[in-house]
Amino acid sequence: MGVRGVRLVNEGLAFLLELLALAALAYWGFATGDGIVWKFVLGIGAPVVAAVVWGLFAAPRASFGLPVVGVLAVKAVFFGAAVVALVVTGHPVLGALLGVVAVANVSYTTATRGKRSQELGDHPVA
Repeated sequence: MGVRGVRLVNEGLAFLLELLALAALAYWGFATGDGIVWKFVLGIGAPVVAAVVWGLFAAPRASFGLPVVGVLAVKAVFFGAAVVALVVTGHPVLGALLGVVAVANVSYTTATRGKRSQELGDHPVA
C-alpha cells in the first residue's frame, strides 16, 4: 500500500472516529438524561451540537477557517467529550481506545497535511 493508500485509509478512519464520537455523545445523553424528555434532549442534542461545531470549525471544508492550533483545539474538545461520555457511562476501555486512536489519527493527519496539499496542489486542510 502506497502513501496515497495509507492516507485514504486514515481519512476513512477519521470519518469512522467522528461517527463513533457522535454515537458516544448520543449514548451518554440517553443514558444520563433524567426522564424521557431529557434523555431525548441530551441524546439528540449533544451529538447535533457537536456535529455543528465540527462542521463549522474542524471539518475538511469547515465554514470558518481556523489556524491549525484552533482546529486541533476543537478536535480535542470534540473527542475529549466523547471519551468522557464513554467513561462516565461505564465504558472506560472503549473511551481509552477511542482517545488513543483519535490522537493517533489526528496526529498523522496534522503531520502530513502540508505534504498532502503539495501533492494534490490544493490548500492544506486539518
